[in-house]
Amino acid sequence: MSSLSNYLASNQARFRDELFAFLRIPSVSARSEHAGDLRACAAWLRENMQAAGLHTTIHETPGHPIVLGEWRGAGAGAPTVLVYGHYDVQPVEPLELWESPPFEPEIRDGRIYARGSVDDKGQLFLHIKAIEAHLATAGSLPCNVIVLAEGEEEVGSDNLAAFVEAQASHLACDGVVISDSAMFAPGQPSILSSLRGLAYFQIDLEGPSVDLHSGSYGGAVVNPAMALARILATFHDATGRVAIPGFYDAVREWEPEVRAQIRGLPFDDEHFRHEVGATALGGEAGWTTLERIWCRPTCEVNGLLSGYTGEGAKTVLPSKAMAKVSCRLVPDQTPSAIAELLRRHLAQVAPAGVRVQVTELHGGNPWRATLAGPLFDAGRRALERAFGKAPVIVGEGGSIPVVHDFTRVLGAPVMLMGFGLPGENAHAPNEWMSDENFVKGTQAAAYLWEELVRRG
Repeated sequence: MSSLSNYLASNQARFRDELFAFLRIPSVSARSEHAGDLRACAAWLRENMQAAGLHTTIHETPGHPIVLGEWRGAGAGAPTVLVYGHYDVQPVEPLELWESPPFEPEIRDGRIYARGSVDDKGQLFLHIKAIEAHLATAGSLPCNVIVLAEGEEEVGSDNLAAFVEAQASHLACDGVVISDSAMFAPGQPSILSSLRGLAYFQIDLEGPSVDLHSGSYGGAVVNPAMALARILATFHDATGRVAIPGFYDAVREWEPEVRAQIRGLPFDDEHFRHEVGATALGGEAGWTTLERIWCRPTCEVNGLLSGYTGEGAKTVLPSKAMAKVSCRLVPDQTPSAIAELLRRHLAQVAPAGVRVQVTELHGGNPWRATLAGPLFDAGRRALERAFGKAPVIVGEGGSIPVVHDFTRVLGAPVMLMGFGLPGENAHAPNEWMSDENFVKGTQAAAYLWEELVRRG
């Protein structure tokens, strides 16, 4: 066993104890009452990164701090890699559904249960321990490394893009590594090749100035709730395809070989249906379930509100109706272009008698990797060394907006090698991370630095 592997093995219990201390800090970025906890978490992270051998600084933002760790001892001629992660976590509600307190981590059945265990404290932390292992055993790393940890990912990373742009020369690198995603299945390492973007809207309809008696006015006044229902029904055709004119015009088609690889993955539709508790699966015709999630854009209603929804009866014709609508985007769609298409469509289909307003709430660009080059080759070899199996290439239906920002500002390839698993409850009660994946993920992160320079 090499000195690196021996260090990782002999210190794993300590790594886990330190991770538990990290997880005990309730760094919920969405709640103002946790602002002090976010600051305490950034300070804890700075101390741990400093102890690992990184020169670490805290950078203030209009929101929560950014923690930046650096080791540049490999010199100007060596490659530089930036590792990104986030130390903020999701709210824990509903608290009563947790089987153990969300900020008191514990291991059950090989799983580390705690808020933030997999999203993203556990996955960020294993990279820091991998760096520590190199510096403790060899006194150096085979390349220069920057670790950037933010505290606002769960609330949209509002201040990160500005920080990266302002620090672009200092953060210049040859590649970016992110572990904030999941493997395809237990024991099957994966490299994430694509992320869908997001265009999120609120659609408000107003009809009469106040709620009206449905008996006295129904049939003579346009009902905003009914008008909204008819509008939403125009968003899709009978085959499940989005029917907003121009919606697919910018979609970049996937290469046939990539689609063939996705279709070759061992995915069970019936198991997926049972897992989500649905009576049947649906979606755009002509595409498999994984392709619908990873490769195709969508338009979904996320919430509806109108009229009286309390107990018993109140026969009103509502004066207002509202829908939350999100569109998941694929290259080369953009949130701004989709917003314009949606507004045009609503202007065409909204009936007379209601006023329609569209508010853009949140947006992020899609991303697709070019899976070639030394960073991806090194990632494949490192994952295979740690897990004993070659990684598969997967996609992700969700969004990580910062990936596009890194690509745009730094001009560097981004590799996502995640160590979560399906069903890990990342934004739900009883979030967990596989303890085995924490161990093997730390190994893979450590091997990555060796593999990156092994073949140039």
